[in-house]
Amino acid sequence: MTEPNRRGLLTGMALTTAGLTALAGVATPAFAKKAKSNPAQDANLLNAAIALEHEGIGAYTIALGSGLIPPAAVGLVTSFQGHHKQHRDELAAAIRRLGATPAESKTIEQYAVDLNAGAITGLADIQRLALRLERGAANAYLGLIGPIANSDLHLMLARFAADEATHATVFILDLKEMIPTQAPLYG
Repeated sequence: MTEPNRRGLLTGMALTTAGLTALAGVATPAFAKKAKSNPAQDANLLNAAIALEHEGIGAYTIALGSGLIPPAAVGLVTSFQGHHKQHRDELAAAIRRLGATPAESKTIEQYAVDLNAGAITGLADIQRLALRLERGAANAYLGLIGPIANSDLHLMLARFAADEATHATVFILDLKEMIPTQAPLYG
C-alpha cells in the first residue's frame, strides 16, 4: 500500500471511529433526556423488583428441595438461582445509593404458600412455574426502564431483563412450547 493510500485509509478509519463513538454516546443513557430526579420513587420501584428477585430465589430454593430436579439439571437451576441472587444484591446496592432500605425477603414457607408449591407434583410443574416467574420478571424489568427517573439505572434493568428472558427461553425449550411468532416477545 502506498503512503498516500495508507494515510487516507487511516484518516477514514479515524473519522468512522469518531462518528461511531459520537453515535454510541448519543445512544447511551447518560445522554438520554433526563427525567426529573425522584430517588424515593426510584427506590420504591426497585424494591418491587427486589421482591420479584426474592420470590425467584424462594421458588428455586423450593424446587431444589423438592427432589424433583434431575441431578443433571441441578447445576443449571442453581446457576439461575445465583443470577437472581446477583440481581438482588445489585438492586439492594442501588436502593441504598438512593438512600432507602431494600425490601426484605419472606420466609420460604410463605413463598411455598404464595406459589402454591403444594400443587407441584413433577418436574413439568416446576418448569411451568419457573417459566411464569421468569417471563413476568423479564416484562417487569422492561416496564421499569421508563418510570425510573435515574437513567444510570436503565442499563442495569435492561441487563436483568435479558437475563430473565434467557431463563424463560430455557424453560420454553424444555417444555417444548412454541416460541411466539409475533414480536416483541417481551415488554
